[in-house]
Amino acid sequence: MENKMKVEIWSDVICPFCYIGKRKFEAALNSFPQKDSIQVEWRSFELNPNLNYKPERDAFSYIAEIKGQTREWSVKVHDTMTKSAESVGLDYNFEKAKITNSFDAHRVIQLAKKYQMTDAVEERFFKAYFTEGELMSDHETLVRLAAEAGLSSEEVSTALASDQYAEEVRIDVTEARRLGINGVPFFVLDQKYGVSGAQDTSVFTETLQKAFDEWNKTGTS
Repeated sequence: MENKMKVEIWSDVICPFCYIGKRKFEAALNSFPQKDSIQVEWRSFELNPNLNYKPERDAFSYIAEIKGQTREWSVKVHDTMTKSAESVGLDYNFEKAKITNSFDAHRVIQLAKKYQMTDAVEERFFKAYFTEGELMSDHETLVRLAAEAGLSSEEVSTALASDQYAEEVRIDVTEARRLGINGVPFFVLDQKYGVSGAQDTSVFTETLQKAFDEWNKTGTS
């Protein structure tokens, strides 16, 4: 494989900042002259490992509860988030969002690493959750979405029916703790530079250039 500088992105598919951050990073990467020398790898992070799906719970009440705020406050916060998403071309429909555990979705993303398809699967999962209101803990849903992203439905189904890739998810989570990552998205460029949150595209552009210039001196990541 051609030698490339690695960018690792810790993320959760139910994190609204992560999808926005993805778009802002992509804008920087797409305009980066050496973009063909960059390899992006998505890593797993769970915002709430103990979360279980409750059909009666919506995004507004969930955030209000964990933040100790009113539902009205939560609605306003989500409205602001929706506008932020619109600014980068994304369509958030929080009224359709199904609050659920993301562990199995992360297992599918780990499977996608075998084929260097984490970006495609992340993109499909983000859109499914934030725009389409899909239940991201449902195995049939995950199989269908992963297949739409290009993975083998049979392979995904087999993995989800077992505990395959569970350990890989836990390794990513442990690595995040070791690095002091407490929130996502978190971008690590060439294992040296970190960017926390959905920063402006200019921040990603500057950090990409700095990391690449250093990496290019040795030609190794």
